[in-house]
Amino acid sequence: MNTATSTFVVRWINFLTMLLAVSVIGFGVWMSTHHDSCRKSLTLPVIGLGAIILVISIIGFLGALKNNSILLWIYLILLCLILVGILVFTVFAFIVTNSGSGHQVSGLRYKEYQLQDCSSWFLKELNNTHNWERLKSCLVKSDDCNNLAGEYKTLKQYKSARLTPIEAGCCRPPSECGYPAVNASYYDLSFRPISSNKDCKLYKNSRGVKCYNCDSCKAGVAQYMKIEWRAVAIFNVFLFVVLSTIYFVGCCARRNAAKSPEKV
Repeated sequence: MNTATSTFVVRWINFLTMLLAVSVIGFGVWMSTHHDSCRKSLTLPVIGLGAIILVISIIGFLGALKNNSILLWIYLILLCLILVGILVFTVFAFIVTNSGSGHQVSGLRYKEYQLQDCSSWFLKELNNTHNWERLKSCLVKSDDCNNLAGEYKTLKQYKSARLTPIEAGCCRPPSECGYPAVNASYYDLSFRPISSNKDCKLYKNSRGVKCYNCDSCKAGVAQYMKIEWRAVAIFNVFLFVVLSTIYFVGCCARRNAAKSPEKV
């Protein structure tokens, strides 16, 4: 690839990523204006990600614009670190999401999940009291459980629903408890549970309690995170290929810059 082509590609790629970075930072600032503590917790990581992308893009853009081999070296080193980071995270994500496929229960159209089926990493994170209290506060504020009664008007609709892992694990007691459902948000707890599962005693009909302290809820959250992480990991494979191509073009631009005089 000749000098003109490689530097042109690097300039425009980094110009576009600069615009993307500004958008990411703007989104982070927008998130910080909301009073939802769950959303606010993501503010700094989002703004930080945008700032990193912006700095790397500026270095790459200036290096290609001025045909400066030193700036392009710095750009390639930073890009290489990002590629390594993406690769490590992707491998890690595939490993920790490879266990726990759920259990089908007769008469239900969805699966129930058990915490012991999760990977050791998820077990450690979800059993951490500080981590779970923060996640639980977000679940209580969310509409996952609060909207079930409005979404499923009759008991028949509720029993034939395809609940999400969080709805199945956090909004209702495990099926093995044997509590009869009165409606989508209320169970008859006067019945003696037929299982020794501790979740049966932890479940309450109160909107602020439900099964948020249950292992089944932690397992549901773990399954939700596994689905999200697996999607991110698959996207990262595509991103790794794209960034590797950009890295190759950047190497061509750096090599050509080293052979030609720097622009002033």
